[in-house]
Amino acid sequence: MAAEEAFPRGGKHKKLSAETERRGPQDDTLFGVHRNDGSKKRKAKKVLNPEKTKKQRKERSTALYTKQPTVTEILSFKKLRVGTLLLGCVKGVTDFELVIGLPHGFTGYVSLTNICDAYTKFLREQLNEELSEDLTSLSDLYSPGTVVRCIVSELGKTKASRHSLKLSINPKDVNKALSPGALRTGMLLSGCVSSVEDHGYLVDIGVKATKAFLSQEKVQEYIEKRNRGLPLRVGQYLTFLLESVKNDGRIVQLSTHPADVASALATEDQKWNLCNLLPGLVMKAEVQKVTEHGLVLQFLSGLPGSVDFMHLDPQKVGTYHKGQKLKACILYVQPDTKSVHLTLRPLFLQPGPVLQQPNAHGIGEVLEDCTVLYCQKGAGITFKLQDGSFAYSRKFHLSDTKLPFNPTKFLEGSKHKGRVIDQSPMEQMALLSLKKSVVDAPFLSYQDITAGQLIEGKITSLEKYGVHVKLTEHIRGLVPRTHLADIPLKHPEKFYSVGDYVKCRVLTVNSESKKLLLTRKKTLVASTLPLLTQYKDAEPRRSAHGYIVSVKPFGCIVRFYNEVRGLVPVQELSTQPISFPEKVFYVGQVVKVTVLKCDPAQEKLLLSLRATEEERIGADGTTKIDKESSMYPTGKMVEVEVLAKVASGLEVSILPERVPAFLPETYLSDHPSICRLLAERLRKGDVLSKVMCFSQTRGQIILCRKAAVMAFAEQGPLPKDVLDLQVGMQMPGLMRSVVAYGVFVEFPHGLVGLAPKAAMSDKFVTNTEGHFMVGQTVIAKVTNLDAEKKRMLLTLKVSECELAEAESEGVNLLSQYLRELDFVRSLMSSRDSAVVVSLSQLTIGQRLQLVVNRVKDDGTMYFTGAQVTRLTVSASRYHQGEETLSPGQQCTAVVLFVDLLLSIVHVSLRQELLTDNVIQVKGVSQRSVVVQFINLDICVVSLTGSSQLLLIPVAFHLNDTFLFNSEKMCAGQTISMPLRITGTEHHGIPVAMGGPRKDRGRKWQQQPSEGGEEEFVGVQHTLCVGDVVTGTVKSVRPNYLLVALEGGVTGFVHTSEILDQVPKGIIPTSGQKVGNVVRAKVIGGKKPRTRIFLPVTHPNFAMTIPQLSLRPSKLSGNCASLIQDQERANKLKSFKLGQVLTCFVFKYNFMRKCLEVDVTPDIRGKIELLLLSPDIRKLKHPEKGFRPGESLTATVTDLSSTERRLSLSLTGVCSLDEGSVTLGIIKKITPHVGVTIGLPLGKTGQAGLCDMADSYHEAPLQGLTLGCIVRCCVVSKSEDHLAVSLRNSRVQGKSASPVPDPEITSVRDLWKGKLLRGYIKSIGKPGVFVGLSASVSGRVQYHNVTNYFVKDREIFLKNIPKGKLVMVKVLSVNKEKAHVELSLLPEDTSKPDLLPKSLGLFLKEPKRVNDAEGEVTAIRKRKRGEPQSEQLPSKKLKIKRKQKHSEENDSGVEVYCREEESDTDVEQQQQRPIKRGVPRLQVSSSFAWDVSLNTIAPVMGRQEDTGSDSEDDENGDSKPKMNRREKVAGKRQLEKELVKTERQLMDPSRQPQTADDFDRLVLSSPNSSIIWMQYMAFHLHATEIEKARAVAERALKTISFREEQEKLNIWVAFLNLENLYGTEELLMKVFERAVQYSEPVKVFQKLANIYTKSEKYKQAESLYSSMLKRFRHDSSVWLSYATFQLKQGRADSTNTLLQRALKSLPQREHVDVIAKFAQLEFRLGDSERAKAMFENTLSSYPKRTDLWSIYIDMMLKHGNQEQIRHLFERIVHLKLAPKKMKFFFKRYLEYEKRHGNEESVQAVKEKALEYVESKSSLGS
Repeated sequence: MAAEEAFPRGGKHKKLSAETERRGPQDDTLFGVHRNDGSKKRKAKKVLNPEKTKKQRKERSTALYTKQPTVTEILSFKKLRVGTLLLGCVKGVTDFELVIGLPHGFTGYVSLTNICDAYTKFLREQLNEELSEDLTSLSDLYSPGTVVRCIVSELGKTKASRHSLKLSINPKDVNKALSPGALRTGMLLSGCVSSVEDHGYLVDIGVKATKAFLSQEKVQEYIEKRNRGLPLRVGQYLTFLLESVKNDGRIVQLSTHPADVASALATEDQKWNLCNLLPGLVMKAEVQKVTEHGLVLQFLSGLPGSVDFMHLDPQKVGTYHKGQKLKACILYVQPDTKSVHLTLRPLFLQPGPVLQQPNAHGIGEVLEDCTVLYCQKGAGITFKLQDGSFAYSRKFHLSDTKLPFNPTKFLEGSKHKGRVIDQSPMEQMALLSLKKSVVDAPFLSYQDITAGQLIEGKITSLEKYGVHVKLTEHIRGLVPRTHLADIPLKHPEKFYSVGDYVKCRVLTVNSESKKLLLTRKKTLVASTLPLLTQYKDAEPRRSAHGYIVSVKPFGCIVRFYNEVRGLVPVQELSTQPISFPEKVFYVGQVVKVTVLKCDPAQEKLLLSLRATEEERIGADGTTKIDKESSMYPTGKMVEVEVLAKVASGLEVSILPERVPAFLPETYLSDHPSICRLLAERLRKGDVLSKVMCFSQTRGQIILCRKAAVMAFAEQGPLPKDVLDLQVGMQMPGLMRSVVAYGVFVEFPHGLVGLAPKAAMSDKFVTNTEGHFMVGQTVIAKVTNLDAEKKRMLLTLKVSECELAEAESEGVNLLSQYLRELDFVRSLMSSRDSAVVVSLSQLTIGQRLQLVVNRVKDDGTMYFTGAQVTRLTVSASRYHQGEETLSPGQQCTAVVLFVDLLLSIVHVSLRQELLTDNVIQVKGVSQRSVVVQFINLDICVVSLTGSSQLLLIPVAFHLNDTFLFNSEKMCAGQTISMPLRITGTEHHGIPVAMGGPRKDRGRKWQQQPSEGGEEEFVGVQHTLCVGDVVTGTVKSVRPNYLLVALEGGVTGFVHTSEILDQVPKGIIPTSGQKVGNVVRAKVIGGKKPRTRIFLPVTHPNFAMTIPQLSLRPSKLSGNCASLIQDQERANKLKSFKLGQVLTCFVFKYNFMRKCLEVDVTPDIRGKIELLLLSPDIRKLKHPEKGFRPGESLTATVTDLSSTERRLSLSLTGVCSLDEGSVTLGIIKKITPHVGVTIGLPLGKTGQAGLCDMADSYHEAPLQGLTLGCIVRCCVVSKSEDHLAVSLRNSRVQGKSASPVPDPEITSVRDLWKGKLLRGYIKSIGKPGVFVGLSASVSGRVQYHNVTNYFVKDREIFLKNIPKGKLVMVKVLSVNKEKAHVELSLLPEDTSKPDLLPKSLGLFLKEPKRVNDAEGEVTAIRKRKRGEPQSEQLPSKKLKIKRKQKHSEENDSGVEVYCREEESDTDVEQQQQRPIKRGVPRLQVSSSFAWDVSLNTIAPVMGRQEDTGSDSEDDENGDSKPKMNRREKVAGKRQLEKELVKTERQLMDPSRQPQTADDFDRLVLSSPNSSIIWMQYMAFHLHATEIEKARAVAERALKTISFREEQEKLNIWVAFLNLENLYGTEELLMKVFERAVQYSEPVKVFQKLANIYTKSEKYKQAESLYSSMLKRFRHDSSVWLSYATFQLKQGRADSTNTLLQRALKSLPQREHVDVIAKFAQLEFRLGDSERAKAMFENTLSSYPKRTDLWSIYIDMMLKHGNQEQIRHLFERIVHLKLAPKKMKFFFKRYLEYEKRHGNEESVQAVKEKALEYVESKSSLGS
């Protein structure tokens, strides 16, 4: 209308009706239809009837309102417009942009500044503050699979003429159509976090004048489920629900609750229209039309939308019909046409999904038969693949030609060949290319090329440095000059030319930098040996081809593929000695090497060039390997010594013959964690006992240390072939490999069986890799045998492979794990590393005093402490309890688990675990426990409401390894379970049986038999109990006989049912032979493969296995039938404690460390290890002392029926009373305290240091290890534990010889004056406590500890260790209070003082009575005025003179200030040794405090002997008087002496000798830091630390504030003083003050240097970390830290440090910093790395002459002549200014004059002349 008013066409305008005017703007607003009145008028001219025209216009207007799309179109780039709203998925995240997958295979990019305004502002603030290291990167905010709403912000083309699509997810762009008034409750919007507040987050939703708040409560579940528990950050994208709208939309409350967001629907009440619809909205829709390739829908009261075929529900294709109700999601909205495209895929019907990348077909895969499903003109083609999935190809990927698209070639149903080039996450389908060049291309990208691959390419150019080879249009590689042939080529152009096709092998490929290095060496290209592309491929004894890259005097460095390199030591270069390797080998030479050793973790590889020596054949025709193989057959137990550790295991030698063998890492234990731990902790020289020969491969003996396999081998001969196996046999094996259709299990002798996927587990197996790992121990049961093909099928189902003791199997596995853990601890305790030893001493349940160090973002708290020095101690958020601790705060924690592999100690601070509330669990009871810690092997729980910790098993079967999420336990979980204490403890923590998974997977309760009954099954019979039958012995086993009866029935005769009287030590079954005819009586029936006996009345009795008896007494008389299973407990109670009975050996159980025996066919017993024999030597290998089936005489020790078996003893011990002598196993060794010993009958004993031996030793616990067996005597008995003693006098009885250190049983054994020995127990405030026995201790007060004067008790703690053996004397005994006072003084014990003289402590000097009386007398005489000579005898006068003579070298002040000191004290003072080399204050002996000027003697002159003065005093007035002339002369002489003294004091060269001298100097030069520091040093030499501190404080106050450097010098001296003589706390206080008053960065650097010089590297490292955060803009800090790291030998970390520095420092400083780093590398690090840094920098800045000059200086110091000349040649050919070139030519000439000859000097001059001439010619 406005256009017509401005430019009228003439004529009359028809007046519109009110209805038309009202409807017209509405149509324009809703549908964006641009009214073209001119066109309407042209059409109106063709119509004669104006009424009809009006009617048609009205019908057309009505049709606009109900217009629906009739064709479902696929999005193309031409249809995209700026402003198009799309739903996308994050495909990738880089540092600067997001890669977004869009509908129909398009890809867009969101730049860093199009996230949201708050994130952009946050980045700018961080960059302005130069905090680039703390930037929140895009990878921290977004992850692949995140669905986002985006808008097209820019369309264009790249430099390669490809389409460029730039997007924005900024809420103000995406939600720009919304206004505050349009917001409604329940709307589903998207936005980004703009601010983090105390109680939630402010969210940017893009609506002006609207503030959106997301509370912490509404976002907590989203954080836990979707954000990995991390708090939200600024810029993070969210999809949320408007929970409430207030103040007309100005304030909204949000919610991200996943359930609410997923169920959100767009409704009519929310007032959505075509102008503000957003992608991702889910609403209800109705099908309006079903087209051939999609649907037309209607939603939200008539709004139209279309769905293309690619976005239909794949499960419902073909079921859609008109009028159908369904849910749909908006996919994209086109801004110009307002057309809405929807998706029906289930993934998008629940908002907020996380999409997975489709992986059915990998990128690069070629697909043969791709069937055309739908051809969309102008867009592309949808294909259906053979597996039923779909793929899409855009039109420009259909052909290599540029001809227009021809639809006839792609008729529906036609098949084509394509290649996957990308994945479309929005459609969950692959993107194809049908271009022949793409399909036939060997590679699509650099990622498709692997190192070692053979490829063919075309030579494109020949260069001096190599040959360029073209592989595809986009991939090119380089063949370096040294790799053009096996030998160096001087003229490569003679062998290669442009256009030639060559075959190469890939050396290295870098997909990021798109660099590809190739080789043409014929030996490498044609090599058939294995390729070493990574260090883990370098297995010992493997041969491979490589090429030499460096020849050194110590050997050659050989490189392989993918930068893998190794060293060939000089001794391995040849069988003959090579003195000069550089004369024999050259760089680029191809060699064949053999791997000796490889460490993949450190990337170290040791190689050999020596030829493998042929096996020497002996005279008998057998090789050495054959002899070794016969010596060690499979199943034999051996002892080995570790020789070396390799990547896959241990190289060992079998003792004592030293035969080499190999022990794989996964064969070290049944527990994978123990395997890794042993592989890490074992060292060369360690000895492993009880290792089994598992198999022999290629002449090499393979060993195994798995307890389950060894226990099976000890039961009998191992099967050697498939023919030795029988269906139903169970045996342990090792997981050999895991494939898609099952797993392969390996057994001894190399037998291998397959467990199919369906037989792997009782659970449904979807992925075989998730159930078992290679090397894992499993129990397999044979289900099928193929003798011809020698194959067998197995089952690993727990329900079919359960053992007879399935209930206790979990405890057995846990006990075995704990024993092996203790073995590792014993290894670690013998290491030299203090950290390893301290780690081995930490146990579960131990309480530690810790200090909080730091708290990570995830809430994990880390600690430090004296007991955990250099260990990682952590507590999860749950284990921190309710207390809030801050760094530096002290706390008490309890150890939950010690990870010996990673050196991590897991602790808990929860108060319920730190209380003393301990609950004892007895019997079986239902208990509620809290899981405190859990891993794959052990679970630590605590009883609810108690601090009692228990250990329960996690796995209850070796095959029970896969857990559903619902079965997994986590810390803090409360579980109710039946608990039963097993009687086993681990360092005082009981092991309990029970758990929620104990009965998991059991389908039936019938337990398989261990006696071999699985070899036959029950056959129906008519026998009854009491029938007498005749049969033939079919099989003879140690524990039973199999008898063949009539009708094919097999009977079973237990070994106890053969003889009536069984002599001890025989095997009853040995008297029978196969074929013997026997007469037997039926005594019962047993279910097959179980030990369950059925009564005769049972309906299944006819299918049981008859149990027979050959005993004559039962054949001649009546006998009772065997009891039923439920009656067994009652029969067990019929036995009496102490009853003697006969039993028969079944087997020795290594897991439970007990001998299992059979008493009767239905009753079994066990004999624990300590009750097998009183001889310790027989218990070392108990399995060798007992034969299966052997009869024994045992005593009943326990009638408990909980395990339904008897507890027996072979030693006759039934109970432990005071005085009982028994054997025990050491369970725990507590340093300085004693040992905990496991005793028979489930008891535990404690033995202190005084109970170790009759004669005390300095190290009483030396020689004792965990698990060793000792003989001990019970001293006292209580309910909880027993006190035991290992003394020989106790164990072997009293002997006639006296005991060196008799046992003290009570204080009554002590009396005053008794001398005895004991061990230091503790040091506390009352004194030092000495343990005299387990029950008696004495106190030594501090004044009775030493003769030295000690002020600080810390000196005692540091110098008197706990457990030290000392001699003490009893001072007093209080028998009533049981108090004993002792003395450690040397005069009492006749032993040296406990404190060493090296401490420099002063001796105590108590005054004698006589000396005190003499002193009083002397004082009185002096008061009466008596002469001094009368007061001192002549002898003392001589002492006095000697004293005065010595005082010339000592402090006169110190002596004459003590005028009342006694003579005895003077003598003792003379006898004290004087420390040499310590400056003392020198004062004249004639100095007095109260004399006048006339009486002052010359200070610097030589002192006269004062002996005559005493004589003058004796004579009194006999001295003649001086006349006047003499007095005048004396005064003149005195003045001369004074002048002389003043001159000496004014002499500038005179060194100050006293404090007064220094005071005068600092007064004259108050700002001189040198004088002040000398003053401080003067006091430090005199060990006057406090005075030195005072001088430092004076200096800081005196020096002017303008003299910053002088003050800094004093601060540095002060820091040095506190570092050497003070504490860390004092040092930090001085440091903090210095930072306040001086330039901080200089103070930090000075303190770091002080730490480094005093070898406090840990403190220096911490200080440097703080400096890098605080002074990251200062390059000197980075250089100082780099110097520190290089001096510490950490050269590899400098590269990372340089990258950090470049991120933090301004761009202008980068070049200088790189140059300085390179100089540091030259001086302290790797010169090759330094050269590379210079080369990279100079390649970017070739005209920086200062860098070239520095490079030259460094090369002159560290390079060789060839490298230096090469560098000069490069420089003189640079295009620089003449002045600069003149400088370099001069340096080149000077170098040649020094190191070259006349020819080289002349060559430099000629080059300079050529340069000048070239410049002259250019100028002319």
